[in-house]
Amino acid sequence: MHTIAAISTPQASGGIGIVRISGDDARTVASHVFTSVSGKTLEQIPGYTSLFGTVHDADGNFDQCVAANYRAPKSYTGENVVELSCHGGLYVIQRLLNACLSAGAVMAQPGEFTRRAFLNGKMDLTQAESVMEMISAQGKGAAAAARAGQEGLLYGRIHSVQKELTDTAAHLAAWADFPEENVPEVDSGKLEKTLKCMQSELEQMLQSFHTETILKNGVDTVIAGRPNVGKSTLMNLLSGSEKSIVTSYAGTTRDVVEDTISLGGIPLKLADTAGLHDTQDPVEQLGVLRSRRRVEGAQLILAVFDSSEALSQEDKNFVDMIGDTPAIAVVNKSDLPSKINIEYIKSQFKQIVYISALQGNGLQKLKDAVQQVLHLQQIDPAAGILFTQRQQGDVTRAGNAVSEALEALKSGMTLDAVTVCVEDAVSALLELTGESVSETIIDQVFEQFCVGK
Repeated sequence: MHTIAAISTPQASGGIGIVRISGDDARTVASHVFTSVSGKTLEQIPGYTSLFGTVHDADGNFDQCVAANYRAPKSYTGENVVELSCHGGLYVIQRLLNACLSAGAVMAQPGEFTRRAFLNGKMDLTQAESVMEMISAQGKGAAAAARAGQEGLLYGRIHSVQKELTDTAAHLAAWADFPEENVPEVDSGKLEKTLKCMQSELEQMLQSFHTETILKNGVDTVIAGRPNVGKSTLMNLLSGSEKSIVTSYAGTTRDVVEDTISLGGIPLKLADTAGLHDTQDPVEQLGVLRSRRRVEGAQLILAVFDSSEALSQEDKNFVDMIGDTPAIAVVNKSDLPSKINIEYIKSQFKQIVYISALQGNGLQKLKDAVQQVLHLQQIDPAAGILFTQRQQGDVTRAGNAVSEALEALKSGMTLDAVTVCVEDAVSALLELTGESVSETIIDQVFEQFCVGK
């Protein structure tokens, strides 16, 4: 295989820029562009050690550099790897990459370093996919899920089911093919129990994909209510900055103000909307129309009410507008004497939080309510959950195959039919982990990676 090179840091100015080289000739390529101040070469030092020196091309030296040396197979890719760390200016790091390519390296394709790690047995396919999940993680939960993938916890869950199904298929095949070899008879009751247990585990994995989608992509969250209930103050409190203008005048917010925050480890794509009310002002009317549209398309609504005032008809109209959308009643201004009909609020919302957005009180309760309304409080991202549509598809295939095996067993079909279904489930899980996977699937996985990783 070619020795490859790529910039492994973001394409922007920074303190450090890294060019990674991997392949049999990694040290040879590096020696053409790097000279240590000590006079030692990368061939003369052991793995996991570094040298300080300068990098150069045909035009001469152009920066200081630290060259880190990793020897196969104890490297990220399982090959010889050299990482050249220079100052992070775009010009410098691009010049260094060009020097490496002139010295014999080939430009790495997206995800090629991780692809080589997978092909060289350094990780399974779920661990490889977790690399990009970690890079794209927007919050604590998504990072925890990616970390669990890297540590092999998802693989462990999948392998446990796959092994149980493989053992089941082997017993079924042996009983059918070698009855004279004293193979234990297949107990239909025990077989059904095993299949139901595996079906349940696969269903739990599929449910975890919903959680990962939320942790990764965030939740479209609308802060809504009638004017002057404290929506903009809540927006500023949650975002940690003056995103929205706050005044005592109704109609101050006339357009949607947006920000993405992490609340309790969950990315919320917040939208502070104009107050929902009837108005003759044509500009306000446009703002109210946009607010209504955002409420209708929201995945989560933070419905804000003013506890210091009695509920108005506008409040009740807003409650009717929410419908079945997951929502939390945020009863604001809890620091003031209460005049709100809280019994009505309780009759309309399962989750109610009392806060003072002005004083910053009640945030933790709001975090807890968000987790409960999104059904995330029982999910542990660090336990190993599905995080790609490919994984979801393979587990769905496996689950369907196990369900078909149960149907075949219950309907009295031959055990050969059950065996075929169980083997189909095993095949889907082996594809998920990459233990039995086509080149096309591998290409699809790694084409989503960034260059340099």
